[in-house]
Amino acid sequence: MLENRTRRRFLAQFGALSAAISTPGWMSQLARAQPGGAARSGFAYVGSFTSESRNARGNGINVYRVDPVSGDWGHVQRVDEVNPSFLALDRSRRFLYSAHADMSHATAFAIDPTSGRLTLLNREDTGGTNGVHVAVDASNRFLVVSNYASGSMAVLPINEDGSLGPRSDLFELQGSPGPHPTQQTSSHPHHNPFDPEGRFLLVPDKGLDKVFVFRVDVASGTLVPADTPSVSAQPGAAPRHADFHPALPYAYVLNELDSTLAVYDYSENGALRRKQLLSTLPDGFTERNTTAEIAMHPSGRFLYASNRGHNSIVAYAVDQTSGELSLLGWTPSGGETPRYFGIDPSGTRLYACNQDSDNIVAFRIDPATGALTPVGQVAETGSPVTIVFG
Repeated sequence: MLENRTRRRFLAQFGALSAAISTPGWMSQLARAQPGGAARSGFAYVGSFTSESRNARGNGINVYRVDPVSGDWGHVQRVDEVNPSFLALDRSRRFLYSAHADMSHATAFAIDPTSGRLTLLNREDTGGTNGVHVAVDASNRFLVVSNYASGSMAVLPINEDGSLGPRSDLFELQGSPGPHPTQQTSSHPHHNPFDPEGRFLLVPDKGLDKVFVFRVDVASGTLVPADTPSVSAQPGAAPRHADFHPALPYAYVLNELDSTLAVYDYSENGALRRKQLLSTLPDGFTERNTTAEIAMHPSGRFLYASNRGHNSIVAYAVDQTSGELSLLGWTPSGGETPRYFGIDPSGTRLYACNQDSDNIVAFRIDPATGALTPVGQVAETGSPVTIVFG
């Protein structure tokens, strides 16, 4: 019964999205229609690894103004930060938050709405090391951080001025490590995205071969496991990143070590049930590969994932009834080791962050087919690993 109610609500939302798609200018309408979304305001925030231990050539966080017509990037500001591994906006899009690889803190910035420039607010300890992902809850009152190296999830309150308060929770993830002798010796949470309604967050744990499900108790600022607290992946799969359909009850989890992508039914109580498992690689590819990023197109019609080794973005069409995927094909990322890619809020461009070739390559997204086409715009920047659009 709960699943039926969830499906009706999701289908009603999808009907609104479909109506937007059928009218002229649907991409800009769709960007405005997304939960927590906004029309493109013209700024990109890029985080780059900086440390010698990461073999990095980056210099922190760089702010770019993105021309709304040409798509060209113009540099606005550089902010010196150590290994900003993931960036996220708050729900009001007035503040920017960063996790830091190999470090034990998260950082808060205020965003100037006119210039896009960042002003440091504060840094707050996360209770763990090697922060790899941050996300703001639906109440806009808490920042959740994945501590990769120490196997824990931190919750930091967000003050009214956007600064971070002292940690309100630290949840240690428990389970048996996967079979990989070096990559799965302990818990390694790698991502913690919230679902479109902000009810639950998924935590793919690369080390434990599990995907955990939590909600945030806003009264206490703590993480509460869902009724079905986790689902297991294939041994050695190493779940890394996840995303959701914007309007239907399906979740998608990218597995790093075996280069697979899993499709799940996603119920109202947060439970996951796997229904499809696909390779992210072409048949016959035998060289080393690890996957990195996954992202659903705002329309819900296409899903993308990145391959490091094959150095490609793989695209899938999404069945709007079952949520299952069918392969569209592979597009070279335009560089080496695409650790991250971002889709701009309008859904018209995909930007691949090629960590080891020091560039960000822009692709046009065909609105009818989902195909990616390089547009000839390349931003040169050292060791790029994350983008967020303001």
